[in-house]
Amino acid sequence: MAERLRRARRGWPLLLALAAGALLPLAFAPFGCWPLAILCPALLMWLWTDAAPRRAALLGFCFGVGYFGVGTSWLYISIHEHGPASIGFSALAVALVVVYMAAYHALLGWCVARWLPARGAWRWYAGLPAVWLLIEWCRGWMLTGFPWLSLGYSQTDTLLSGYAPVLGVYGISALLLLQAGALLVCVQARGRALFAPLTVIALVWIGGALLARIEWTHPSGAPVPIAILQGAIPQDEKWQLDNREPTMRLYQSLNDQALGARLIVWPEAAIPELANEIAPYLAEIQGSSRAHGADVLMGVVRLGDNGVDYYNSILALTTGVAFYDKRHLVPFAEYFPVPAFVRSWLRLMSLPYSDFRAGVDGQAPLLAGGMRLAPSICYEDAFGSAQLALVARSELLVNVTNDAWFGRSPARFQHLQISRMRAIEAGRFLLRAGNDGVSAIIGPHGELSAVAPEYRSAVLRGTVVPRSGLSPYVRSGNWAVILLALAAAAGSVRRRGNPLYLSTT
Repeated sequence: MAERLRRARRGWPLLLALAAGALLPLAFAPFGCWPLAILCPALLMWLWTDAAPRRAALLGFCFGVGYFGVGTSWLYISIHEHGPASIGFSALAVALVVVYMAAYHALLGWCVARWLPARGAWRWYAGLPAVWLLIEWCRGWMLTGFPWLSLGYSQTDTLLSGYAPVLGVYGISALLLLQAGALLVCVQARGRALFAPLTVIALVWIGGALLARIEWTHPSGAPVPIAILQGAIPQDEKWQLDNREPTMRLYQSLNDQALGARLIVWPEAAIPELANEIAPYLAEIQGSSRAHGADVLMGVVRLGDNGVDYYNSILALTTGVAFYDKRHLVPFAEYFPVPAFVRSWLRLMSLPYSDFRAGVDGQAPLLAGGMRLAPSICYEDAFGSAQLALVARSELLVNVTNDAWFGRSPARFQHLQISRMRAIEAGRFLLRAGNDGVSAIIGPHGELSAVAPEYRSAVLRGTVVPRSGLSPYVRSGNWAVILLALAAAAGSVRRRGNPLYLSTT
């Protein structure tokens, strides 16, 4: 009986960590329960109190399994339903992704228990937020990176979004974690000791409210009428040979309906054919659009000039032709980082071409609609800092995507929230064209100016205003936040075991 009680006492914190992680995705779109972005990390921080490194790592791992097991469960849809792969292989692939992502929180837990002070202000206000942020940042770039569900994205509709043009999404993550630490101090403190943590929490929100009033960019031209095309071709039908001609006719019809706009945007890989094979069709679209004063941005798949490399691209049909090639490709989807003899077994998407080649760095903005455009393709917009050089030279952001791979799951809304954060950071309008949604016009404060109905063919019309000027984040990127986090983490490590560090109780 005593052994059972001991096991139960050791087991319930693991279940609590798992539950906290599983609840955290509800902080993001489409659910919007943003306080969970503070409460769930605070609960894990509390569970780490007095935990040995191995125990803290296990708690962090359980939290990560819940976090990504729930938050990215939609990966199964793309692998099994649209891959297609077997149920067993699909489940195994998703499980491996979840385990890998959970390993970051396991590492976080180990570092917290091994290197940070067990108590005190440096732990709650500096050490824990700093180390957590550094691990989240590393997750965004290591092994190609997967920055999905970074904590800061949950705050697009709160006052904390005012920090985005200054500190970026990771800065907002840091402030959420700072509040989680302050919340734990509140739980432990009494009387006058409550003043400090409550002041920290209040100042964070007051600062966000004040920053939200600042216009970091300014209009650089007159309003421009635009249109976004949404074909809503079901993903399991899109690449069937019989649907090629109907799809081309549908998009030509939608483009004709959009004439009158100065800029028309098609979604990612809108036509299920290589651009090289449909040159007459593209010339017809270009001619009819230009005759009405419209430029077209079109997501296409193309064969490079060398006749060997394939690119996932955006084609600009203006007075001439220009391309933007996707730079950040999706491993095991757009390319296979394995020997050639196993690629046929690993390939999960039945696309009629080989691996894509990544576009080169330093590509210039596209010129269309009388504006300089910073383009991105699909989840490439989740890598905000990688786009800053392009954003700095642009007046408008454009993202073309195909979230139909993930069915009617939360993935498309999580992705839309990422796009909204990019618009806030840059202080520019963002046009988002999806195959079946969410297609939207996003304002420079992240507001949804117009949204197309999902899963239906539609032409979304609206106006955008080109904007110039550089927000502090566009100028400096993540480095200020990361260097500050490194300094805070180093300062906390130095106080490990030091009896003179500041107490909060």
